[in-house]
Amino acid sequence: MRLARGRWADITGAVSNATQAWGSRLGVILAVTGSAVGLGNFLRFPGLAAKYEGGAFMVPYFVSLLVLGLPLAWAEWAMGRRGGAAGYHSCPGIFRALWKWKGSPYAGVFGLIVPVMIYMYYVIIESWCLGYAWKYLSGAMALGNDPAAYGAMFQSWTGMAADGSVFQGGGAPLVCLALCVLLNFFLIYRGLSKGIELFCLWAMPVLVLCALVVLVRVLTLGTPDPAKPDLNVLNGLGFMWNPRTEQVGFLEALMNGKMWMEAASQIFFSLSVGFGVVITYASYLRRSDDIALSATTSVAGNEFCEVSLGGMITVPAAFVFLGAAGAVGGTFALGFHTLPLVFERMPLGQFFGFLWFFLLFLAAVTSSLSMLQPAIAFLEEGLGLDRKGSVLLLAVITLIGTAFILFFSKGLAALDTIDFWVGTFCIFVLACIQCFLFAWVLGVKKGMEELDRGALLRIPGWFPFVIQYVSPLYLLAIFGIWAYQNMGGYVKSFQDPANDVVRWSIGFILLNFAFFLFLIHRAVRRWSAALPRPPEAGP
Repeated sequence: MRLARGRWADITGAVSNATQAWGSRLGVILAVTGSAVGLGNFLRFPGLAAKYEGGAFMVPYFVSLLVLGLPLAWAEWAMGRRGGAAGYHSCPGIFRALWKWKGSPYAGVFGLIVPVMIYMYYVIIESWCLGYAWKYLSGAMALGNDPAAYGAMFQSWTGMAADGSVFQGGGAPLVCLALCVLLNFFLIYRGLSKGIELFCLWAMPVLVLCALVVLVRVLTLGTPDPAKPDLNVLNGLGFMWNPRTEQVGFLEALMNGKMWMEAASQIFFSLSVGFGVVITYASYLRRSDDIALSATTSVAGNEFCEVSLGGMITVPAAFVFLGAAGAVGGTFALGFHTLPLVFERMPLGQFFGFLWFFLLFLAAVTSSLSMLQPAIAFLEEGLGLDRKGSVLLLAVITLIGTAFILFFSKGLAALDTIDFWVGTFCIFVLACIQCFLFAWVLGVKKGMEELDRGALLRIPGWFPFVIQYVSPLYLLAIFGIWAYQNMGGYVKSFQDPANDVVRWSIGFILLNFAFFLFLIHRAVRRWSAALPRPPEAGP
């Protein structure tokens, strides 16, 4: 059996643990934590909390963490390491190794579509962070106290005013985007240990240090304007964390299906579960490596960055200077309109503005790198491409998508459409597949044995019941409620003759599905010609 497993890895061209492996336990923990810690921690999470009545949002958030985030993280680490032992490092291959159904590799298409298509727009936002950091560092961000000036600058930088305008408004946004793309593909070309791990080993500590410095500055703001004593840090923290019942009651707020959907989506987005990322990263571990404590540590590290850092910086800072109205806004409005105005009014604001957008840039890079690795692994093991060939092919694929999103920039329509259907809907589908695969195909008995192998932490006894029954029912329930309350609006938006970009964006998503399904079909034929079925990793 050992010989068969080795022969399988050689024939398929999969990147074996001998050639691609993590250099250290700390390295893999920081890499997985880095994939989780991103823009969602510092912008999306506080924006959602402020939007959904403050503390009311924290109820579905922590429920989702306990019944979805942590259980699925354990499951993905276990399935990834087990699939890696069979010679696979991507969802199509790992699903084929664990699930004997002939269609299982095709179900793994979601594990390619989700990270690749999210990367297509994520790298654009990453370039915004780099551009803003450079503007603060060079002193070009001093626009005064006029909120309209910051809104106009953001519209000009992103091309929100008209489709294609970003290609006509000067080279700075495109230069920043090119630098981000080159950095990502340079690091991914260097591989796991010399690229992803090495970058995360220094980027994560620097990121946290920058966040702590900005946090200390925010918490020591006190009451900047004595004429407005209510606008102080304590009230800002209260605005972020206390349930607000001015418009609706607390229980009524909890009946909002969209809030539960977005809370679960935030958990998926911030933990990178349901992405196909964690399962790929875990596949490069040795069978004797701990995964129970490593998975728990990465989740805890992400929650520290999200709740303790992101939750205590963005909204309280905006509240102190701009009041409740300024602290509520969408992710982009809060991050790129409101906070620059806050830094303008803050002592040493240019310095803290640079630290803020630099940490956002580092967080974005650690996440975007992780989005590329699943597809790289698939192209290598499925099509037999070498590292250079797989990197070049993926660069072409993602550049086409990024150009599409960048061109249809008016109102960020293409970005928002792809973010919803891929960054929310497809993540839920992949999470359901992985939940079913771990609990009912692999089975909780084998799954627990995999988690216990080399474990430095005992998995709690409630986990098997939760992953078998609670997690899938919770997923289906909140998705069903959300669909009942909101799907009609999305259908009408699709049918609206004025929304051509929405239809084109959905068509582009379907085109990517067709392309990756074709590649998976080629991979399955190649794998089947080598061996009828991959050998399952032994106990």
